[in-house]
Amino acid sequence: MEVPETRYAKSGEVSIAYQVWGEGPFNLVYVPGAITNVDLLSENPRFTAFFEQLASFSRLIVFDKRGTGASDRSVGIADLETRMDDVRAVMDAAECERAAVIGSSEGGPMSILFAATYPDRTRALVVYGSLARFTRAPGYPWGQPHDAHVRDARADASRWGTPELAREMLGPEATDEEVQSAARRHRLSATPKDVEALGKMNAEIDVRDVLPTIRVPALVVHRAEDHIPIEGARWMARQIPGARFVELPGGPHIPILGDTGSVVRAFETFLVPICAAPEEKPEPESVLATVLFTDIVGSTAKAAELGDRGWRELLEQHHARIRQQLMRYRGVELDTAGDGFFARFDGPARAIRCACSIAAEVRDLGIEVRAGLHTGECQVLDDKIAGIAVAIGARVAAEAGAGEVLVSQTVKDLVAGSGIVFGGRGAAELKGVPGEWRLFSVEGV
Repeated sequence: MEVPETRYAKSGEVSIAYQVWGEGPFNLVYVPGAITNVDLLSENPRFTAFFEQLASFSRLIVFDKRGTGASDRSVGIADLETRMDDVRAVMDAAECERAAVIGSSEGGPMSILFAATYPDRTRALVVYGSLARFTRAPGYPWGQPHDAHVRDARADASRWGTPELAREMLGPEATDEEVQSAARRHRLSATPKDVEALGKMNAEIDVRDVLPTIRVPALVVHRAEDHIPIEGARWMARQIPGARFVELPGGPHIPILGDTGSVVRAFETFLVPICAAPEEKPEPESVLATVLFTDIVGSTAKAAELGDRGWRELLEQHHARIRQQLMRYRGVELDTAGDGFFARFDGPARAIRCACSIAAEVRDLGIEVRAGLHTGECQVLDDKIAGIAVAIGARVAAEAGAGEVLVSQTVKDLVAGSGIVFGGRGAAELKGVPGEWRLFSVEGV
């Protein structure tokens, strides 16, 4: 198969490099591991063979994440939400309305979040050699301790682009030519600073709460001797409703090494029956969404102070400013009740920035708002959403103080790499919601 031409998709102001391999009966988006370069992968016959095998049964779309490879390099390492925007931009540029998604290694968490957030664009999900969280946490013994993960990222960055690190990554069977080619590809794909930043961000990523919300067919594939713990992958598969788990023998983490054929067969066996048949695009019954609730602090006293006419005029200005910020951050207004707003977002970082902008915008009207956010599975009812996630969002808002933007633990976990700064508010009991909930105040965006 001839190596396809590299093209660019525009994601906002950023250019994302992508290629389309083959002309199979369904679209397949391959979300790679940490660092790639689509222009240089064809120098390695193993990568070419891997993509050709995937393209033998699909129309394969591969791309470089922003900040790496042939994509724009001066934009830094992006959070998961921004990467989801990039995937949709690539799909649009490749004239792909809906696709199966394979998330490999570091690409796994973003693919999980994408499938849950955009089930209307995801036919199926495959996660290979990955985890929902790469560092240990209470009740989650897999992966490295946080500090060890960050130290290893720093150590890899200090040796980035060297033949020694390339040989460690490729394994002892790699030829000298392959090692030198890989080291060069690494140097042309990312800087040591990028590698360290990516490692630090991955230490914070946690999509465990997203797993039960996935409603598309899902497969988890893991090699038995992968350095990423297989038990963590097994646990991940158990959390996804109806997901299959396939254990493959052997140990190389990178799918182009070892028995690549068994990896491709596992993908093909799962995907072809689901995706090759003609389909009608379904209307999703539920989606992962971030909900935002705001209301004016001390509204009754303010209304009494201003009188009916003055209060009505203030509300009109309040509503106009909030709607302006919702439009700016792609929020969808769902309801207003008196002085309160209820909106939804397809990304938690955008929702946080919108809430902070709202708080700042209304302050010069002589009022303060409180805001609360939560991310969870929401039931889709016509143009509205409902469910326990909505109730939790409302309860989080009720805990916020004047001018405060308060978020749940789930929201905080999903915005790793966004630069948003949080302060702990401790655990709270939310009225009508079982258990204790860890809440965080937004201190900087």
